[in-house]
Amino acid sequence: MAGYLLIRRRKILAHKICMGSAFAVSTLFLASYLTYHYQVGSVRFTGQGAVRGVYFTILTTHTILAAVIVPLALVTVSRALRGRFDRHVRIARWTLPIWLYVSVTGVIVYWMLYHLYRPA
Repeated sequence: MAGYLLIRRRKILAHKICMGSAFAVSTLFLASYLTYHYQVGSVRFTGQGAVRGVYFTILTTHTILAAVIVPLALVTVSRALRGRFDRHVRIARWTLPIWLYVSVTGVIVYWMLYHLYRPA
């Protein structure tokens, strides 16, 4: 959100730094997430009742959009780096809300899986 607010305020260098940092941190997170799950495998959700449906709905949408956001973010960054700002803005309007949704739902899935219902 900081990067969005910075570009809206025409603080271009700060926007570039912020978004570059967000992209780098997201890349490191994805690498660590994939490494962890390669080694540990999947963790079963132990919740019962209605919360189970809520969890799997959030997990399903999160997983699908997490797969979508990778190429979308790469194209968005690529267009910015090549100076194709007209095309960058058009795709960034889709990338931002999807990226935010994936980020927030990732935290929710983690919280539900590891804190709300501890794995057996």
